[in-house]
Amino acid sequence: MIKKYVKWTATALAVSCLPSLASAQDAPTLVATDTVFILNSLLFLVGGFLVFWMAAGFSMLEAGLVRSKNVTMQLTKNIALFSLATVFYYLIGYNLMYPLGSWSMDGILSGVWGVAILEAVGVGRDSADDYGYASTGSDFFFQLMFCAATASIVSGALAERIKLWPFLIFTVLLTAVIYPIQASWKWGGGFLDGMGFQDFAGSTVVHSVGGWAALTGAIILGPRIGKYAQDGKVNPIPGSNLALATLGVFILWLGWFGFNGGSQLAMGSIGDVADVSRIFSNTNAAAAGGAIAALILTQIMYKKPDLTMILNGALAGLVSITAEPLAPTLGQATVIGAVGGLLVVVSVPILDKFKIDDVVGAIPVHLIAGIWGTLIVPLTNTDASFGTQLYSIIIVGLFVVITTAIVWYVLKAVFGIRVDEEAEMNGLDVSELGMEAYPEFSKG
Repeated sequence: MIKKYVKWTATALAVSCLPSLASAQDAPTLVATDTVFILNSLLFLVGGFLVFWMAAGFSMLEAGLVRSKNVTMQLTKNIALFSLATVFYYLIGYNLMYPLGSWSMDGILSGVWGVAILEAVGVGRDSADDYGYASTGSDFFFQLMFCAATASIVSGALAERIKLWPFLIFTVLLTAVIYPIQASWKWGGGFLDGMGFQDFAGSTVVHSVGGWAALTGAIILGPRIGKYAQDGKVNPIPGSNLALATLGVFILWLGWFGFNGGSQLAMGSIGDVADVSRIFSNTNAAAAGGAIAALILTQIMYKKPDLTMILNGALAGLVSITAEPLAPTLGQATVIGAVGGLLVVVSVPILDKFKIDDVVGAIPVHLIAGIWGTLIVPLTNTDASFGTQLYSIIIVGLFVVITTAIVWYVLKAVFGIRVDEEAEMNGLDVSELGMEAYPEFSKG
């Protein structure tokens, strides 16, 4: 992140030497530094609302992959978690993340709270913004979307048996404290960034964090009733609507262009815009590679293609390229995504062997592919080293597993995190919400 700021400042200074874009006699002069500031802020905002659209993708994916008796619960969790993330990332998370020591006066005045303080004493928002690269509001908006996406990853893995309110309490702690602290180690200029850890858009910072939290929760929560027989046999539990699940993946695919492209964090020069376009192309190629690899491998393994695996293969390809979407060639990006797709197909039966029930495949997609994508960065980015990448994965993993396990166990002891057997069998829509997604089909 600090390197990006230096880049923005250099770009602004270079462009400021160009002739003015408008005559002072005709209209107010728009200086070159204004143009850089506007374009960078615009990238943050456009990238941010594309990532926001991923919330719809997660909702549709989960609604399609759970049984019809649990659809309303998944939709409720997704809109609630996004809203809670918005509030608590504002209240606590953003100022923890930029940087970890932002409780100092300088840190507070540079954060969202600082903007409010400055406005309250009569200092305008323009004065509070870092004029050198982008507006504070656009930066906050963009970073918030990443935080919310992390919580969405957890939602699907724990579907069909977790209580609503304990999950929402967990979401508050994840988005307000756990995610921002570890993100500050890289994106807030913390010690992992100082070591040279490379994670362009968050294969580890976002995706593996959500994956670790989901894995910990799934182990503590236990599998769904009937998922695993006593003899070890795995009983498939089909989702309710593969059309919705497919729509969800295409929405996520679209949103990922903002996720990765916006993480260029600058659009004030020809080079920056060229880089964004390259990131878009590599992101798309990796998703396609993941989908094709899953298509072929499921045909080989099961004699028929598996749509759910193909969908998750595309997502795994996207996660895999997220750590470094700029440096690879199109061919390299396709291969990186393809390996992610293969890993998903192989990981699902391994999780089943250990009786870890992940309803939507979030752990293979976001954790396994996130680790792969982070480890492979040195192949195309010479600034990265395998040792540093591996060390950072381990540090972040340990932190998230330990902190989320503590939260899950406390919630289990205080509230209970799992619905009772009768409620699970009847479906969480009725037992937890008293509202069904498809009422016309539920009565005989």
